[in-house]
This record gives sequence, C-alpha cells and structure tokens, in this order.
Amino acid sequence: MTDHASGVPVGRVCIVGAGSSGITAAQVLHARGVDFDCFELGSEVGGNWRYDNDNQLSSAYESLHINTSRQLMEYAAYPMPADLPDYPNHRQIAAYFDDFVDHFGFRDRIRFRTEVVKVAPVVSAGSTTPSGYDVTVRPVGGEPETRRYQQVIVANGHHWDPRWPEPGFPGADSFPGLQLHAHHYRTPEPLIGKRVLVLGIGNSACDIAVESSRVAASTDLAMRRGAHIVPKYLLGVPTDRLTDSPIARAPLWVQQTVMGALLRVTQGRVTDYGLPEPDHSVLHAHPTVSQDLLNRLGHGDITVRPNIDRFEGAKVFFTDGSSGEYDVVVYCTGYRVRFPFLDSTVVAAEDNHVALYRRVVDPDHPGLYFLGLIQPLGAIMPLAEAQAHWVADLVTGVGVLPSPGEMRREIAAYDRRLRKRFVASKRHTIEVDFHAYRAEIERERKRSRRRAGR
Repeated sequence: MTDHASGVPVGRVCIVGAGSSGITAAQVLHARGVDFDCFELGSEVGGNWRYDNDNQLSSAYESLHINTSRQLMEYAAYPMPADLPDYPNHRQIAAYFDDFVDHFGFRDRIRFRTEVVKVAPVVSAGSTTPSGYDVTVRPVGGEPETRRYQQVIVANGHHWDPRWPEPGFPGADSFPGLQLHAHHYRTPEPLIGKRVLVLGIGNSACDIAVESSRVAASTDLAMRRGAHIVPKYLLGVPTDRLTDSPIARAPLWVQQTVMGALLRVTQGRVTDYGLPEPDHSVLHAHPTVSQDLLNRLGHGDITVRPNIDRFEGAKVFFTDGSSGEYDVVVYCTGYRVRFPFLDSTVVAAEDNHVALYRRVVDPDHPGLYFLGLIQPLGAIMPLAEAQAHWVADLVTGVGVLPSPGEMRREIAAYDRRLRKRFVASKRHTIEVDFHAYRAEIERERKRSRRRAGR
C-alpha cells in the first residue's frame, strides 16, 4: 500500500506482542492506514496486566494496582474513564485495554495464541544491511509459518523473564521450604502462618511484604541497599500529579530538593522506620512506591534485614551476622531483558543493556524498532504511544533517521548520562525520566521530519 501522507510505498509491518506497547503501535498504524499483523501468544490483549494470562508470562498478582495515577498512565488517544479510581487494579486496566482496542476497531488485526518463534534479517547479496525480515510464527497447537515484512516492531515487554540472584546464595539449594520469584506470586495463601522472608526493596517487594505481614506468622524484608519510599498520595492528591507540574521540567537538583522536602515533611526519614539510609539521592533510582510499607514497619509487622549472605538448611544468615529461620523466601530481584525470537548476533541484551537510538532504533538493522523497552520514572504507556507516532513516521517515510554513526554517538552519550544519573544496577539500564524522555522523542520526531523535507 502507499501512505497517503508521504506517497511512499509501505510494506506490511509486524508487531510482536499485544500488551500496552503493542496495542498503541497497532492503533497508530491502523489510524494511518498502514497494513500490519500483530502476533500475541495469549488469547487476550493486555500482556503483563492480564492476570493469569494464558501466555504464561504475566507477573500480575491478585492485589496488584497501578503505581502511577490513571491521569498520567492513560493514552492520549483514549483517556481512561473518569469514574475509575486514582489507582485502578489490574482487572480495570485490562478492561481499559480491551475498550481501547475495540474503540479503534483493530482487534481482527491481532492473531492471538500465536507465538513469534524467529525474526531473521533478510540481507541481499552484496549488501550488509537488511532489506526486510522473515518472521516465523507458530499458532498454539499448529505448524510454523514464515512471512516477510519490511519492518518489525518489537513490543514483547521486559517484566516476564524473572532474574534470580546472581550468583545464587550459598546453601540455597538446601533450603527445605518454598522459594519463589515475585513473577510467580499470585495470592497470599502460601504465606499464611509461615515465617516469610522477602528479598528486595522495589515495588513488588513492598507490596508482597505488606500483604505477607497481614497473614504470615512473621515477615522480614531484606535488601542490598536502602531506598526512598514514595507514597501514592501526598497532601491528599496522587503524588505523581504533584510532580506532573512545572517542577518536573526544572533542573534535577530542584526536583530532588522539592521531592526530598515533601517526603521529610509528610513522612519523616526512612531511617525512622528502621530502613537503611539510602546511598543515593531521591530520583537517582527508580522510585519505590508504597502507601503502606512505612505503616507496617512502624507497627512492627515487618522486620528489616540486610542482604542475604548464605543459607544453612532452614536458617538464613545475613551480611551483618544475624540470622533467622524461614518457611518461605520470595525473591523480588527483577527481570531479564530478553528477545527469544532474535538471535544474539542481531540484538544482544547483555546485562539488560540494549544499544538503541533514542531507546527505540537499532542502528545496524533498519526497520527494526523496539517499543516500551524503557523503565520510566512515571508511566510507560504515554511514552510508548509517543514512540509509536515517531516509528509510524519512519515507517511511512514522513520521517528519516540520521546516519548510523550519529545514532551510535547518541547511544554512547545516553549510556554516559545513565551512569551519572542513576544508581549502577541492572534495574537502571533502560531508565528514563518521563517528561525529559517524552520531550526528547518529540524533538527527534520533528528532526526526523525535517530530514525528510517535511
């Protein structure tokens, strides 16, 4: 087909995944009349937000609610209903995704229960760059088939492949109780009456520790480093609505000063509740959002521990020499970024780092784009939507990329900024600031259109 805005012939596009990033890519392409196929392993849209998704990849637990308010999480093209609460639960978010797809009328373009097995670049003789991609898909219970596409949008998410402690703790194999990753946690029943140890200080760790503290015989929360705990509400309104203001566009030190002051005034210091002093300033790490953790700590319902040192049977020793006996250990140790359908010679994700221009484009593989492969200080959906509009410009020829050399220089600059800006951790290899990154994508979109003479 031909894109009417540019007059450029456009080949059919393949979208991998129908989660929150995949469906916004589909919506944008559909609105522009671009042919596409979207392949989804599950039988419904929603990805990680579909509780007990039959693609077996969702990390949602029964009590899960969003950590960014609905006003900041919604797509610009389709605002969330005003009667939803400030922080909807996973079922309400999944229903919102269903409404989004049906409102724009592209559900029939999604091939459900179909796995993308392989995406292989097609390189013509005498060339070193791909002219397209052979995509092999396999319907559940069916036979593989291969189709050729000019462009591929990868939107398979990055919260589905659990990362266990690396290296594992000595003696962990001898632990007689239950060890599970947060990815596999669903309901608190396995914790009832048990001695529970939760490892981590991220959002899932806090949610699970709080939930455990209400049903377990005891709950300990262990961590390698301290963290700043951000409540969901400050001064009676969702916290991110306070920060979604001119303050959020101010220099980083101003943002840190204001947020630090608000946290101290409203809840004191985390050390007052027994948590270790963070080794970084506020906003120098992905925020840990919890309305309940500090209360449970203050009530003595959760005991803070340092990092695990080793296991000896049911006893766990910690790095400060203390120990405790446990029945259940829950590892909230994050996820690996992985693309099982892409050979490592095409795109590597070593230590969760992927070298992409503006976090989207692979300089060595024209036509291969990654949506939602970011960890924002804020909501991911509006950013994936902004990425989708930029990618649609590139797909239709309305926008043009800079040279591969210029893209590689930007990637190197981003990596340097990342090392200075955030705590060194596999958790922060794809971190971005919400407002700064959205502005970055908008600027890049304008530049790409100027390169195309638009």
